[in-house]
Amino acid sequence: MTSSEWESLCDGCGKCCLHKLQFEDTGELCYTNVACRLLDLDTCRCMKYEQRQRFVPDCVQLSPHNVGELDWMPSTCAYRLLTEGKDLAWWHPLVSGDPETVVQAGMSVRGRVIPERKAWTLENHIVDWPA
Repeated sequence: MTSSEWESLCDGCGKCCLHKLQFEDTGELCYTNVACRLLDLDTCRCMKYEQRQRFVPDCVQLSPHNVGELDWMPSTCAYRLLTEGKDLAWWHPLVSGDPETVVQAGMSVRGRVIPERKAWTLENHIVDWPA
């Protein structure tokens, strides 16, 4: 798979750009409705994608080699689905031909998140819908 083919797998949902909490005592992983400061809340795309690790050093660059190890990736993520040998959903832009089907299917974070500068305590923003 070429680099551009790999990048085209991103459906633009923005779920991977949400802050997550993992509780040490239980190992439980929780998503929040708090978006990374680089996520454009309208397009659900990174505003500084090529330089994102300069601004957010712990931002993970997905690759075919590491995606299977990232248990925090949403279950609907194309990268995760393909790694697990599953098909893309009907709403994925590569299937539907329309990037808006991600939003129409309720898979996008658009309109459901707040920027990190407006969140104080992440524990107060835990949600169950992204998984």
